[in-house]
Amino acid sequence: MSREVKEQSRAISAASLLALAAGAAAFGAVAIGVLAIGRLAVGRLVIKKARFNELEVDDLTVHRLRVVEHEGQNS
Repeated sequence: MSREVKEQSRAISAASLLALAAGAAAFGAVAIGVLAIGRLAVGRLVIKKARFNELEVDDLTVHRLRVVEHEGQNS
């Protein structure tokens, strides 16, 4: 009786690599979409809190502030 030993191939098939690359690309696209939607939502929240003729700020860090006053114009 002879024994035949079969070894499993450890090489990754091209189809598996292609599926992995497609999955990684899809995951990246979803992540970029989530970031873009998050930025839009945060921007809209800031706009909703804006008030005319009144400004309320809890914390403010300013690196450069330039104030220009126009004489003769009421804004």
